[in-house]
Amino acid sequence: MRAVDLVIGICWAAFWVYWIAAAIAVKPGQSRWSRHAGGRVAIIVVIIFLVRELGFRARPVQNPVLTGIGLALFIGGLALAVWARVFIGRNWGTPMSRKDEPELVTTGPYRRVRHPIYSGLILATGGTALATTLYGLIAVAVLGGFFIYSAIREEAYLTAQFPDAYPAYKQSTKMLIPFVF
Repeated sequence: MRAVDLVIGICWAAFWVYWIAAAIAVKPGQSRWSRHAGGRVAIIVVIIFLVRELGFRARPVQNPVLTGIGLALFIGGLALAVWARVFIGRNWGTPMSRKDEPELVTTGPYRRVRHPIYSGLILATGGTALATTLYGLIAVAVLGGFFIYSAIREEAYLTAQFPDAYPAYKQSTKMLIPFVF
């Protein structure tokens, strides 16, 4: 195993330990998918396992420049996701979840992007692919599609919850990429 693969694996593990621990203190709420949570988790585990297996059996990225760019994107993406998670605080939930007494967070990374956690995870996954194996870009495409779908669903909910504030907020920010999309 290459050192870069080990570093990325350890960083992802630390990230998910933090993510799960931080989820303990969130506000109660209801997810439309809560009845199917086991199935969702199983699908995600299977996708991660397949991408991991394909990635480790595939030819690793041998270009040091591409590996360096991938590592920078990976670290930047994880940092963005954690920064956004800190700012959203107890309002955080799984994709498409609905919180009791939601608050509209528009500070920190939410000042420029409406879904910075999604942006950070897509960026970190893309960086992982660039640094390890380009087959990982398949996971980036699947994850990106899922997060765009989730963001659209969440925005409909937030528009209904904050009919005066959310449309104005939506007008002044981008969904996933500052100044672009």
